Amino acid sequence: MAARVDPRHVRARHQSMHHLVANAAWDDAAVLRVARETVLDAMERHGAVAAWIVDDTGFPKKGRHSVGVSRQYCGVLGKQDNCQVAVTVTLTNEAVSVPAAFTLYLPESWAGDLQRRRTAGVPDDVQFRTKGQIALEQITALLGEAVPLAPVLADAGYGVVTAWRDQLTLRGIPYVVGVTGETTVWPEDQSPLRPRRWKGRGRPPTRVRRSAGHRPVSIAELAETLPPGAWRSITWRQGTRGAMRSRFACVRVRPAHRDQNRHEPRPEEWLLMEWPRGEPSPIKFWLSTMPPETPITQLVRLAMMRWRIERDYQELKDEFGLDHYEGRGWRGFHHHGILCIAAYAFLAAERARLSPPEPLSFLHPARLPKGFRPRGAPSAA
Repeated sequence: MAARVDPRHVRARHQSMHHLVANAAWDDAAVLRVARETVLDAMERHGAVAAWIVDDTGFPKKGRHSVGVSRQYCGVLGKQDNCQVAVTVTLTNEAVSVPAAFTLYLPESWAGDLQRRRTAGVPDDVQFRTKGQIALEQITALLGEAVPLAPVLADAGYGVVTAWRDQLTLRGIPYVVGVTGETTVWPEDQSPLRPRRWKGRGRPPTRVRRSAGHRPVSIAELAETLPPGAWRSITWRQGTRGAMRSRFACVRVRPAHRDQNRHEPRPEEWLLMEWPRGEPSPIKFWLSTMPPETPITQLVRLAMMRWRIERDYQELKDEFGLDHYEGRGWRGFHHHGILCIAAYAFLAAERARLSPPEPLSFLHPARLPKGFRPRGAPSAA
């Protein structure tokens, strides 16, 4: 890049560009805001924002001096290893997506190490926060910037945390989030027992309760008890190999996590389950606070829309060098990531501008005449 900019002074330009990324005091949040708005303007041709996708991505690293590097789970490697992890929130619809927030996760081992923090330039106000807490801060910031609201999507790494889901509800944001089969719920038309009857002594009981014969069940157990007619084959989109299709069931439940400490049962939510043909048991589960009248087809499309973040990460790393940063500092890590996202946002905006909107997507190219041979093509002989 330096050679293209100034072939006569490559070394000096290279140093200048390195300084721009690693040390210059420009506002990466402002750059990301401009990139996001550019994509949102182009996205309007294809419809409103359909979802906010919360996820994180890992960057394998050696050593211990690069900011935030620690032995932790790395999704790229599929195991525990030395890596950095960034939490993101992506705005998406069926045609376009763009990351709108990008923050490095700082492990506890880093948050309490003053020497390493000082060397890497970690700001004093950055303390240890879980990935879920970082995501909630990002969501709150986007709400404050009047970004178009949409349901939050997340995998089970975030969705299994009941307190995290409760925070989304407190902010008035519906969600469709993954959970595990061990998550407990009250089946439809069931709920915890009322508080015990007051016997006239002490404080009146106010907490709901369970009993030996009246307890919640795990989602996996509930799925096994559903009748065959509860499962429907649903196509959620067209993939490169044809229609994406599987079997799903959807029921109303009440999450039961520690509800014996509550004064009233939790509200009902949707429980969406996937059980592909040929599998011995259901493979995926989601909880959702979408309205009760939401059709199952819409829930499935939302749940499956998370595939876009995987594609975004792959392109950001393979085509834009998101995982190529070799510096060690906090500022440089975020500057590099935001510049990669800004370049990706330009590409996403161009795709949205040049792609036909949904009403025209059914059009197919004209059939070629029989025996047609493009100019310059070799003859059949």
